Amino acid sequence: MMRKLICISIFILLVCATGTATAQGWPVYDNTNFISLGKQLIESAKQTSQLLKTVEFLKQQKERIEKVNNVLKQLKAAREIVANNQRLFDMVRGDLREILNSPYIRPEEVRHVSDAFNKIIDRSLEDLEFMEQLLTSNFLEMTDAERLEILQQQKEDSREMIMEIGVKKRRYEMVIDFREMQDRINNREESY
Repeated sequence: MMRKLICISIFILLVCATGTATAQGWPVYDNTNFISLGKQLIESAKQTSQLLKTVEFLKQQKERIEKVNNVLKQLKAAREIVANNQRLFDMVRGDLREILNSPYIRPEEVRHVSDAFNKIIDRSLEDLEFMEQLLTSNFLEMTDAERLEILQQQKEDSREMIMEIGVKKRRYEMVIDFREMQDRINNREESY
């Protein structure tokens, strides 16, 4: 680009410098003005070239900042997924123990209750393994934006699993409360 501008400037300079008109009606030019103009055009071409280099440099820096920003978003999403899964494990460990220790859960229901909670934990572990593969390898030649979209979906899934554990816990607590109330009523009637 710079060469082109310099060539054009020199061409204009040469055409103007060699053309001196002596005929009537033609203006007479001062060659020193043309040389000065040529120097200004060359300097302008250099500045334009430098400006174009600066613009390209700024574009590259913007792309780098966007990449870092995407990596930070991915790390934040991954951190939230891990935190959600840790919360999920803690809830299952505490809630499952609390439910299974209740005298109002029948022995034949223990396996069903455990399986219901374990399915959620298994799904959570599969999601964590997938997330690890997604972040550590160039999975399916994905862009950062596509990878971030998948991580955001996994984050939502982990939140849904936490809500699902909460719903299951409330359901079993309602069963326990109902059976406890039923037991109290039955024991009251036997007392009379």
